[in-house]
Amino acid sequence: MHPSYVVSRFGLLLLIIWLAVSINFVIPRLTPGDPIEQKLSQMLASSGGPNSDIGPMVAEYRARFGLDQPEWKQYLNYWNATIHLDLGYSLQNFPERVSDTILSALPWTIGLLGVSTLISFTLGTLLGSIMAWPRSPGLVKAAVPVIMALSAIPYFLLGVVLVFFLAIVWRLFPPAGGYSFDSSPEFSLRSIAILGYYATLPALSIVLTSLGAWALEMRGMMTTVLGEDYITLASASGLKEKTLFLWYGIRTSLLPQFTSLALSLGRLVSGAILVEVIFAYPGMGLKLYQAIQTKDYFVIQGIVLVLTVSIGLSMFVLDLVYPLIDPRISYRRG
Repeated sequence: MHPSYVVSRFGLLLLIIWLAVSINFVIPRLTPGDPIEQKLSQMLASSGGPNSDIGPMVAEYRARFGLDQPEWKQYLNYWNATIHLDLGYSLQNFPERVSDTILSALPWTIGLLGVSTLISFTLGTLLGSIMAWPRSPGLVKAAVPVIMALSAIPYFLLGVVLVFFLAIVWRLFPPAGGYSFDSSPEFSLRSIAILGYYATLPALSIVLTSLGAWALEMRGMMTTVLGEDYITLASASGLKEKTLFLWYGIRTSLLPQFTSLALSLGRLVSGAILVEVIFAYPGMGLKLYQAIQTKDYFVIQGIVLVLTVSIGLSMFVLDLVYPLIDPRISYRRG
């Protein structure tokens, strides 16, 4: 791998981060309304106090968070804080820090989305490969319409259906939450079993809907690969069918799958927002949804920043791993 390629890809990663930070700063400030004034009005309304005297309080809090300064200075301050990994305080849950908000939700999302994505990727890739193989069983090929139907259903819609039947009608699983109210998450077999029990429905909705997309994508790639000359030559050379299937079919079809997998894993930190909202699952998606509702600038910026950086890093690592997946790829310049 040529060093100039690594340098250029790293420069592209820095450009992505710069654009992400800049856009991340601008977009929340384009929304109408003042989040500090809104929060103070809610607090005074709940306590029965008058709303006519909140002007000085709003000004004081805006100065506390640096929102009274010019936009260009806020931008520079935001960059300085980002470089020092200081994401600031939550406007709605002050004095909670944004980093604490993210760290409390991140394990939930990584556990749910990470396991669900890897399961659906593995099963979908294998299923798509078998469906495309000419000598696969007819029963597997008959599953194509079912797979296509599943891939067309939005995961949040399937989540509503699963809640209705499996949680409300048959009461096999809890309808919402990440764990029971009479227990707290800890590192033990009982706690892991409870967490898995509560995560079954949201994970099932993600796996069933994404399984079809992985399978159809792999099926299309395998169909294209099976028409290549090297497959015909390998078959004429007398290689075993297992070798043709695994090393000549699946291996050369995995490159686009790994690209999609890297993007999917990079988006883990954002969570499946609607799934987490439907199931009230305490992950990053639910936190982002709540922050958007309350115009919590700093939480929105923190979550989106982590999301963008994770996607950029995953693509950077994937570009370096490509030659290991497919030896035909070479970045050496003549």
